[in-house]
Amino acid sequence: MTSTPPHATGDAATEQFFGYRELLFSVVYNMLGSVADTEDALQEVWLAWSARHRKQDAGPVENARAYLVRIAVNQALARRADLSRRQETYVGSWLPEPLVVAEDNVTGTVERAESLSMAVLVVLESLSPLERAVFVLHEVFGFGHPEVAGILDRTPAAVRQLAARARRHVHARRPRHRAEPDIHAQVTERFAAAALGGDLRALLEVLAPDVTLWTDGGGKGPATSRRPVHGRDQVAALFMSVAATLPADGLEIRYRRAGGDPCALIFFGDSPRGVVIVDLTPGGDRIAGIYSVTNPDKLTGIS
Repeated sequence: MTSTPPHATGDAATEQFFGYRELLFSVVYNMLGSVADTEDALQEVWLAWSARHRKQDAGPVENARAYLVRIAVNQALARRADLSRRQETYVGSWLPEPLVVAEDNVTGTVERAESLSMAVLVVLESLSPLERAVFVLHEVFGFGHPEVAGILDRTPAAVRQLAARARRHVHARRPRHRAEPDIHAQVTERFAAAALGGDLRALLEVLAPDVTLWTDGGGKGPATSRRPVHGRDQVAALFMSVAATLPADGLEIRYRRAGGDPCALIFFGDSPRGVVIVDLTPGGDRIAGIYSVTNPDKLTGIS
């Protein structure tokens, strides 16, 4: 695959593309939940954008932002069908690929701050592709209904209907609340230390009674269960069995951010083995959901 040209080219079309690249990345990632597919989609956006500017008879683009977002959304919708087919044959639970930001990448953290939490991304998987596109564009990035209608080639009335259905569905399964960042980070660290250290009492203290665990190993990485595990006692027992098998040396836990969440990165030596994200109860400091990604294909960008 041809790489996207460097920002330093100075070409006007390239400058415009890179000026909106982080926006395009966030829109497509939130529609697909896959970093690799997002990068591939952006490559196609660049090729279409540059091809248009090479045409001798092409007129000026009056609104480069809207034009590029439209191409990006159409690319995401085209890839959504293929991604859904892959999920149908996926081994075990499928979770979105964590978008982990390095500690020293402050700019990246700010630019990709619109990335949704893992819990919301999981809920979005149950929407239709068009509902998800409308939700992401309108609810996350603030595009108005007429603008979304132009991007999706639908009427504003149709977009409003899609938006209402998507909003009802998401809010029914994911009531609006946002944990305090400091508390969320502290609970993540308490959980990781207890779960990987085999401290049953500390683990039970941090888990909500109706906690659910999802593990995504994809048949390639270690997975504690191919189906969601429900209930504090069952989840705690499972983590205690995992902790008992961990090697005494070489295990390291690093704390970063994955999209909108604090996360714990599990390393053995220099190799990432897993990303764990926890979702807190509304207004509390107990864990309602645990998302563990150990499929090595989803860990390639982590260091």
